[in-house]
Formats: sequence, C-alpha cells, structure tokens
Amino acid sequence: MALDLYAHPFSSYCQKALIALYENDIPFDYIMLSPENPSALEELETRWPMKRFPMLIDQGRSVHEATIIIEYLHALYPGPARLIPNDPKQAVEVRFMDRFFDNYVSTPQQKVVFDALCKPEERDPKGVSNAREMLEKAYGWLDKHMAGREWAAGIGFSMADCAAAPSLFYADWTHQIADEFENVRAYRTRLNQRPSFARAIDEARPYRPFFPLGAPDRD
Repeated sequence: MALDLYAHPFSSYCQKALIALYENDIPFDYIMLSPENPSALEELETRWPMKRFPMLIDQGRSVHEATIIIEYLHALYPGPARLIPNDPKQAVEVRFMDRFFDNYVSTPQQKVVFDALCKPEERDPKGVSNAREMLEKAYGWLDKHMAGREWAAGIGFSMADCAAAPSLFYADWTHQIADEFENVRAYRTRLNQRPSFARAIDEARPYRPFFPLGAPDRD
C-alpha cells in the first residue's frame, strides 16, 4: 500500500479526510499543498484542474472530494472503525448527515470567509447575510436533531461526524453558535475531544493567524 494525501492541515475538507485516516490508523504520506511545495500544487492541478483538495493517490489512481475519499477508504482499506454502517438504512442516514454538514454548514461558512478575502469593492454583503441566515437555520435544525444523541447519525462515530467536526469547528469561529443551541455546542465539544480530530486541530494550530476573520482565542 502506498497512499499519498495531498492536503493542507488548515483546510476543513482535508481535516475531514484526515479524521477517517486517523480513526483507522491507515498509513499514508502527507503531501503538503503550499507555495513552498510547488511540485505538489502542480501535481494537483495536473490531475484535477479544479484544484480542490484533498486529493488521495493510491498507486497512481486519483481520488477526489473528502466524502469520496472516505467512501474509498471504507471500501478498500477497512479498519475497526466502520465509518459507514453495513445496514442500508443506517448508511443512508450517515450519508444524509454528511451532505447536511457539507451543504448547510460548511458551504455558508466558507462563503463568509471567502468574502472576507475579497477586495472591498468585490464583496457580497447580501450573499454573506444569506450565508449567516443559513447557518442559523442549520444550527436550529441540528439542535433538535442532536437531542438525546451522541453522534450525528444516531449510531457510533461515522462519516457524518467526520464531516461535522471541521464544519462546526470553523462555523463557530465564523458565526458563533448561540448558547440556546446547547445540543450543538455540546456536540461540537465532543467532536473537538475525539482523538482523531484533536490531532487534526493541533496540526492546524500554527496556521490560525491566517484565518481572515481572526481566530478566536479558544479551541
């Protein structure tokens, strides 16, 4: 086995894939995507012109998108942590929650962050307002969903929680989760304490000064 992961530790989607690798202690080579490593960036663009990461390379085969990477690892490199259950109905719930966190937490969160990186004349106040409204709706729905649950899909730790951990981590930095959403806040704390994600948090710690909204002095 010779797995290469092209990633950056501060990227939420890279963290999502890293959690899956760490949960099952899958060996891999970490190929850092940064200006200091131009050959890695060139390889990414050659294999995937969209230049989105993470990218997993398995004996020459490229696997793109964090969710698909987790599905790939589940199928070809299974371990004791079964991040996608065998039961079809439970698997559907896991995949639905995975989509929830990517589409309704991570996407609006990134809209706010990317807007902050734009020149003032290129910013989109309405789009940012809509994104913050979506985050509020997502927090409200998730708070009800998590009542009485430890993990997002109502079973053990799964791919849904791999998606949730970095999504909620950065979402709370971007649009703080209000105290009224106590189930969401408690869930985020559990995620942050999960050893696989705690490792990803620590690996990303040196890059916090680059967070465009200003990283809070916590977590």
